[in-house]
Amino acid sequence: MKRLVVFDLDGTLVDSSTDIATAFGRTIERLAPGTPPLDVDTVRALIGNGARSLVERGLARLGLSRPAESVLPVFLDEYRKCLLDTTRLYAGTADALGALRPRVLAVLTNKPGDLSRALVDGLGVGSAFARVLGSGDGFANKPDPAGLVELMRAFGASPAETLMVGDSPVDVATARAAGVEVAGVGYGLDPERLAEARPDFTVSHPRELVELC
Repeated sequence: MKRLVVFDLDGTLVDSSTDIATAFGRTIERLAPGTPPLDVDTVRALIGNGARSLVERGLARLGLSRPAESVLPVFLDEYRKCLLDTTRLYAGTADALGALRPRVLAVLTNKPGDLSRALVDGLGVGSAFARVLGSGDGFANKPDPAGLVELMRAFGASPAETLMVGDSPVDVATARAAGVEVAGVGYGLDPERLAEARPDFTVSHPRELVELC
């Protein structure tokens, strides 16, 4: 039995793509009024490597030469305003989290840690997680395995006792670097690229995670 299950956030536990697209659109409207916004599908493809990467790639898509460092604070300000407007847990996620107890559950995400904790608390599942670790919490972003290694150390779980759950090649690479098995969720943001990354397991519904543990 796995002792520790570590979840990615966006595209794994929650569908946050519409709120992220809204925040990016409002950011561009503030900084470059009149620029046509990116649609939700385009923004969805940019999610997964952290807010700075999303901003950087979004600016490139729009042909804007502003430095990402100057745009990022505006994006985060706008995102805080709409963090929970439409973001929801994927169907069956809350039940699966409950069924996974008494295993230790944690979140490892490239989203800023403060926003990540506010999000899971706002959706009513914050208490399910022993720790929510995100960008800015003292560890390099995934696919660097430092955050995952820290969670294993903190909760006394070996790589064999740990399962990483994610929706992207970044999550697969993170797990591989830490010697941990990884389950990919086929209902996330990028199922095609996830399949190409060849996770150890692929699930089509959160309840299947209980069987893996």
